[in-house]
Amino acid sequence: MPIALYALTVGAFGIGVTEFIIMGLLLQVSADLGVSIPTAGLLMTGYALGVFVGAPILTLLTRRLPRKTTLLVLMAIFTVGNALAAIAPTYGVLMAARLVTALAHGTFFGVGSLVAVSLVAPERKASAISIMFTGLTIATLLGVPFGAWLGLAFGWRMAFWAVAAVGALAFVVLAALVPAAQDKVEPAPLREEFAVLARPQVQLGLLMTVLGFGGVFAVFTYIQPILTELAGFSKAAVSPILLVFGAGLVGGNLVGGRWADKGLNAALVGTLAALTLVMAGSALAFHSQVGAVIAAFLLGAAAFATVAPLQMRVLSQAGGAGQGLASSLNIAAFNLGNAFGAWLGGAVIAHGPGLSAIPLIAAAVPLSALALAGFSLALERRAQPSIA
Repeated sequence: MPIALYALTVGAFGIGVTEFIIMGLLLQVSADLGVSIPTAGLLMTGYALGVFVGAPILTLLTRRLPRKTTLLVLMAIFTVGNALAAIAPTYGVLMAARLVTALAHGTFFGVGSLVAVSLVAPERKASAISIMFTGLTIATLLGVPFGAWLGLAFGWRMAFWAVAAVGALAFVVLAALVPAAQDKVEPAPLREEFAVLARPQVQLGLLMTVLGFGGVFAVFTYIQPILTELAGFSKAAVSPILLVFGAGLVGGNLVGGRWADKGLNAALVGTLAALTLVMAGSALAFHSQVGAVIAAFLLGAAAFATVAPLQMRVLSQAGGAGQGLASSLNIAAFNLGNAFGAWLGGAVIAHGPGLSAIPLIAAAVPLSALALAGFSLALERRAQPSIA
């Protein structure tokens, strides 16, 4: 794989840390800013909604910029947003800082996905996407547990200062390693860009992404209280268990990319089915410490095994003009799922059966994505001309 692909991985790492770090800091932010745990969890929802809104807007605003320039502008926004979060005096300012940071997220991964697939042979496209997203998984494996430890030891603000430093480093690496040759792209007319969104299979692919990740984040957003209150771990034990979760993310992400290269449709159905089963099983597993560690690993693996198949499904159905917009919108769809999941988990805690019921209720969400995948593939087979 070309070295430029790993530069994208560094950028993905920085963005991944800031997206997920709040989940290891929920208790500290809640106590310091005087808000409830579900309200602190809305910082995840707000970020995800910022990605959902920012992805199509910034993709269209930067469509005439060279791709490398776009990536650098986005990384600068990301760095400034994290610095603002570090000095936020109130919950409202912290939410605003999260929204600013989120604006860069969707377009970075959307443009980055196009750059990644352009760097490799056609049969390696899904693997190239999975390698870029490895930055996201390594962020969870190393960055989020480190942020949780940093927040526990020095306060949650120091964690955001550390993420801002990662953003500055990622800016330098992208500037040095992403080739300017990737800039030679003439954007399609806006009418053709938007036309891709009218395709039913693109719409179904985006909805699958929302539902596939909605269940994951209903659990993951509240992983700290789940581990401490259900499994009986101490707050200090959360960081090592997040390392286990992150190890699952890395492995599942790479396996999902290779599986999708061999057979995209089979990988799409198989990964969504595995995710549903793992989430349903974790409803029992999180009530014991050994079971919770195993469930954390399997949940991470199953969750990110779906990333490359879901992204490639949308890209394959978009094709040609509008592919950049579709790519960014699918990243937005991941984050709309994150927002929905964070809201769902909070609702189950505040108004439903409580923390222990989150995994089982959340399992219904990827199950619906699996049903939608079956419907989409059936439509695709029906649309193919029969051979006499």
